[in-house]
Amino acid sequence: MTNDPELDGKYLGTITQDFVKIAKVLQEAAYQIRVRNISDYPIFAISKDPIQIGQLLIEQGKGGLTWNYYISYLEDFKNRQLIETDKEDFFKENYKNPDEFCCLFVVDVDKGFTNFVYIPFPEDDLID
Repeated sequence: MTNDPELDGKYLGTITQDFVKIAKVLQEAAYQIRVRNISDYPIFAISKDPIQIGQLLIEQGKGGLTWNYYISYLEDFKNRQLIETDKEDFFKENYKNPDEFCCLFVVDVDKGFTNFVYIPFPEDDLID
């Protein structure tokens, strides 16, 4: 698979539509990974096709979702050689605060496309 630096608008549109429906679930899952000391770097792999990355968290079609959502983390990505050992520090330096951002690993099997994207969690529960 190739890593394309540009996330096509068609991906972003459907990802955003899904994200507003499940942001709280993903935020809680990321929190649980960190609080249970599994990893400080939760990652959600998403794909429209079944993939072998992490554990399936939410299946495509449920609640009208376009994507399958898999829960994973940095160490799993290293074990699967999706992040090379010499790129680990670079990944950590660029990883955004998981309390504020969701780390998605977008996979398009048909096009051989992969890319990391960070989407901010909604702040609608914050009190001014």
